[in-house]
Amino acid sequence: MENLTEIQERTFARATATTKGSYPPEDRLTEDELRAFLRRRAFAVVTSTRPDGRPHAAISSFACAGTTFWLPTAVGTVRERNIAAQPWVSLVITDGDRGEHVSVIAEGPAEMVSAAEVPPEARADAAGQWATRWIRLRTQRLLTYASGRARARLNG
Repeated sequence: MENLTEIQERTFARATATTKGSYPPEDRLTEDELRAFLRRRAFAVVTSTRPDGRPHAAISSFACAGTTFWLPTAVGTVRERNIAAQPWVSLVITDGDRGEHVSVIAEGPAEMVSAAEVPPEARADAAGQWATRWIRLRTQRLLTYASGRARARLNG
């Protein structure tokens, strides 16, 4: 089974020189660092595309299981309509600020699913017991970055 760092390696193999320069290999998160970071974070900025092409961004809780991100939502939301029209989502999770920050950007195809299709641990991790629908994001692209001081915090 593929893990997130394998997706990250594949992403960087196809990335432009500018992207590779912005995310040097020594500053990318390892699988263990990435899992620890995701366990500590509760919210992400989720972006989708409206049917008319305009972007839409919102804060959401999330859970990650394997290479899939789960985001609670409800029937009739803007995100539900957006995913029906353009089934692709970007998720941005950050912590810290200048010189001491971590960032994770995950992208991939998304679909709306019922709560019954969500692993129970994901429902608990995302605090989504209220959710009537869920977004399942299957990660296809992943970019990560941790500054030196942030990496020390992750591993300390």
